[in-house]
Amino acid sequence: MIPVSILVTGRGTVSERITGRRGRRPSRFTTALRPIVFWNLTYKCNLHCMHCYINAGPSGGPELGVHEKLRIAEELSSHGIPHVVLTGGEPLLAKGFWSLAARLAELGRPSMSLSTNGTLIDDRVASRLAELGFKYAGVSLDSVRPEVHDKFRGLPGSFKMTVRGVKSLLSHGIPVGVRTTITRWNIGEIPGVIDLAASLGASRVALYMLDTVGRGKLLAKDLPTPSQARSLLDTLVEKAREYAGMLEILLVRFNQGGIYIAKKLSRTPGELKDLLELIGGQGDCGRKAVSIYPDGKVKPCQFIDHIDLGDLRRESLAAILSPSNPKLKPFLETHKMLRGPRCASCPYKEYCGGGSRGRALALTGDFWGDDPLCPLED
Repeated sequence: MIPVSILVTGRGTVSERITGRRGRRPSRFTTALRPIVFWNLTYKCNLHCMHCYINAGPSGGPELGVHEKLRIAEELSSHGIPHVVLTGGEPLLAKGFWSLAARLAELGRPSMSLSTNGTLIDDRVASRLAELGFKYAGVSLDSVRPEVHDKFRGLPGSFKMTVRGVKSLLSHGIPVGVRTTITRWNIGEIPGVIDLAASLGASRVALYMLDTVGRGKLLAKDLPTPSQARSLLDTLVEKAREYAGMLEILLVRFNQGGIYIAKKLSRTPGELKDLLELIGGQGDCGRKAVSIYPDGKVKPCQFIDHIDLGDLRRESLAAILSPSNPKLKPFLETHKMLRGPRCASCPYKEYCGGGSRGRALALTGDFWGDDPLCPLED
């Protein structure tokens, strides 16, 4: 996750609320073995999005029972996990969602955010979320054109429902970020998405470069080109300046984009080094971030679905997040595993980790190969 606005202006919004960090200092909110947890509570979703990394849909799938979820909540707290993002599928459809959220609120740590499609949120739901102390809600919106968003999300009218959800959350004091998946067909709309988010009162835009996992594998042909990505990154620098202190921009699944921006902004080797350290301090899959799947299996992140770090039905979280776990070790120093002709020899690999392993696997056949979407030309 690359904090574009902090790279460009040194100012954030939601990130400051959650982590307490200000300025361009590398984040110490998480550590390699006490990561942010993205808890994919359920495979059930009222939408059927074209790019869904977890193959969620109305039919759902295997899911932990409520008592198992409450036990895991205790483990998150006792292990010192700083923050958990409750996601899905659509998390509001998960078994025992409100009981789990209430227990996490009682424990006091980790703090909570919500990742949602927004269509099920009205004033009543938003009020309950606010009472439970949710720090933030990320809401998915993939186009400024309602008909395009609705097609991508698989439900007519979902754009209108999502905007209603955003307004309800904001009216109850919960900061909102708009989450947008970038493809070749909507990359030109991203400036408009940022403007729309600002007009709605959102304080963050998180831009997810399409990753080729789940149903996203079927959209590999719709990935932007490196040239399109460079053009977007140039635009994001200007947008970060335009909305400095009001709305922060994040890049997700595109760490190389942070390297591109750092090189663009730096006037001296010292400035470049400082910005690279900020990027390197963000972490990535398996290092400062992991995902719990609906069946209790722990993945390096929700964008690496074929590797299990452990199973919380049979193992403790402490054992899974241990430096002695051989399944975790490769992700603690990803740069040492890279073997693609570009990534393996790149001087920036320690900071970006080679980008998306999912795209590398889908497009080159090698999990530790090159991410073909890298925008760097040197």
